[in-house]
Amino acid sequence: KFELPYQGVLEAGVKFYASLGNHDEREGQRYYKLFNMNGKLYYTFKAPKQSVRFLALDSAYADPEQSAWLEKELASSGEDWKIPYFHHPLYSSGERHGSTPSLRAVWEPLFVKHGVSVVFAGHDHFYERTKPQKDIVHFVIGSGGQLRRGNINRRTGLTANGFDTDRAFLVAEIDRDEL
Repeated sequence: KFELPYQGVLEAGVKFYASLGNHDEREGQRYYKLFNMNGKLYYTFKAPKQSVRFLALDSAYADPEQSAWLEKELASSGEDWKIPYFHHPLYSSGERHGSTPSLRAVWEPLFVKHGVSVVFAGHDHFYERTKPQKDIVHFVIGSGGQLRRGNINRRTGLTANGFDTDRAFLVAEIDRDEL
């Protein structure tokens, strides 16, 4: 289910860095070579040519050990961009799943303290870009699988832009201080 649809980009040398979610088999897939997780459920890596630090987090179990690790990694990062990504969104207008307040209570203060300006998540089966929440823009990119047409609740006031009528794939480009 992974190697066939992504065959072209894998052959082109594009590396994937997974963050597992509720549809994944955690104990086996974290060792899957093409996910580049090296057996870890949360980890960090730096973009090869830019001042960007990515932090893959395990949003299924936001335990104190992971939060302490996250605080240390954010504090020691000298990169201009610190980009956390994980499965369950802190903010989402999804009627099926929506926001994850328990994660937000633990991670958002760390993101704010250490200057995170963008967060990527999935879980809800659509695309959404939130209005800034505490100066952080949250993206929900979960529309690669089964769609949930009409699932964005636009009455929440969170949505800056959303798309829930077809599949989507997000490509982001960083140019100095703009994403």
